[in-house]
Amino acid sequence: MSQPVINRLSETEQQYTVKDFKSDLKPVWCSGCGDFGILTALVQSFAKLGIPRDEIATITGIGCSSRLPGYLSTYGFNSLHGRAVPIAGGVKLANPNTMVIASGGDGDGFSIGAGHLPHAVRRNIDITYIVMDNFVYGLTKGQASPTTPLDDKTASTTYGSIEPPLNMCGFVHAYNCGFIARTHSGDIKQMVSVFMEGLQYPGFAFIQVFSPCVTFRGNGEYAAVKQMVGQLPEDYDNSNREAAWKIIESKDPYYTGVIYRNDNLPSFHDRINGMREKAKAKGTKSVDELFAIFRP
Repeated sequence: MSQPVINRLSETEQQYTVKDFKSDLKPVWCSGCGDFGILTALVQSFAKLGIPRDEIATITGIGCSSRLPGYLSTYGFNSLHGRAVPIAGGVKLANPNTMVIASGGDGDGFSIGAGHLPHAVRRNIDITYIVMDNFVYGLTKGQASPTTPLDDKTASTTYGSIEPPLNMCGFVHAYNCGFIARTHSGDIKQMVSVFMEGLQYPGFAFIQVFSPCVTFRGNGEYAAVKQMVGQLPEDYDNSNREAAWKIIESKDPYYTGVIYRNDNLPSFHDRINGMREKAKAKGTKSVDELFAIFRP
């Protein structure tokens, strides 16, 4: 099995701070946006893990939350709408030693990008996917998104949304995602804990973050989110797949924390390495050896 990313502070004797991972760009998110908290928790996680910034890559699609790479001093790529996950997978396959984070909003990931997600999950590519869920399309002025609550009035649902909201965690759990977590941007301490565990998980890690949009959903959104979430029961076993279903389906409260973790799933990279060993055993030539045959 792949080994999780380890804290390298003992190896490098280099102490990192959050400033090491923030760029000079000032975020242009609206005042009060939950994404500020996510940015804060993410850079704290990087600093605590002790990972050099040139070994981190952040890939996003399009949307308010997808501006994230510009505010980090790590490698980053702002890609096309809904394409963060496949591009992040490509980055990881090209350089397996890189810690790769895909990030985006609920619309970016579960509307136009939803077709990519099941395949990244079933392959168990070693990336962490953080979805900033604000229940609305913020960048395009407040239309209903895949997670907008039923009956909510938005710019595109004048009489209230008639579409039931999609359950993100249930979606990825159905495809046997090995790491599923939920948190919210009003709890920095919990976010840091969840992010650090997800970043170190040796496979596809999915993290849903409730991230209030005060511009299009009102100033009371933080209070509403805090009221609807709750901590996992003390005796909860997050390695139990069946128990995880009950937690995921709960709406009163929406449980936060690491909901499911399976450490027995081989990653895509494990399978690739196994295939390489089989090819070597059969005497199959490497790419370099094949090129050498045709070089003058």
